[in-house]
Amino acid sequence: MTRILIVDDEENIREVVHEYCELNGYDADEAGDGADAIEMIKNTDYDLVILDIMMPRLDGFSTCREIKKIKPVPVIMLSARQEEYDKLFSFELGVDDYVVKPFSPKELMARVKVVLERGRHRDTGKIMKFGGLEIDPMGRTVSVNGEKVQMTPKEIDLLLYMAAHKNIALSRQTLLEEVWNYDYFGDDRTVDTHIKMLRRNLGEYRDCIVTVRGMGYKFEA
Repeated sequence: MTRILIVDDEENIREVVHEYCELNGYDADEAGDGADAIEMIKNTDYDLVILDIMMPRLDGFSTCREIKKIKPVPVIMLSARQEEYDKLFSFELGVDDYVVKPFSPKELMARVKVVLERGRHRDTGKIMKFGGLEIDPMGRTVSVNGEKVQMTPKEIDLLLYMAAHKNIALSRQTLLEEVWNYDYFGDDRTVDTHIKMLRRNLGEYRDCIVTVRGMGYKFEA
């Protein structure tokens, strides 16, 4: 059975999320701070971690960084902070989603389902080459002029989808549905934030990601 670790210093939030996890058929464990969570990650195989940012002893950012060193477990970040910087920093750490408090437990469970099922949406085709830009779907790597580029899993998902549909204008809603696998749970800013990160990481190939005014984006090559 799928096992989820809920990490939050607020007991009532842990209890609510725990209850909804069980209602959705997931096993769930709880940790009241980041330090305890890291020890639990070392000793138990979790399929996903729901992680608060503002916690005593060790904040969510530091906890996520340490978790990623131990195991490549997916992470959904919880935060009362809505600043773009916090979201960008979270995605740079490799989190799979960012949920702002207060949140709907039902929406959170929908996002949990999306993250757990994301593997089935990954492309498994041949290496795609666009000049010095190479995208390997099976190896899930991206190289620019022979140098591997560090990207988060979701950035790679987004680039794979756009490259597989090159020269086609894709709305933000389409990208949310196809890459994140949710519609009304999504937020256009999620797409824009990842596009900004993707362009930065592509360096000289950043212009392959073209903005389609009033609609979304497309990959041109």
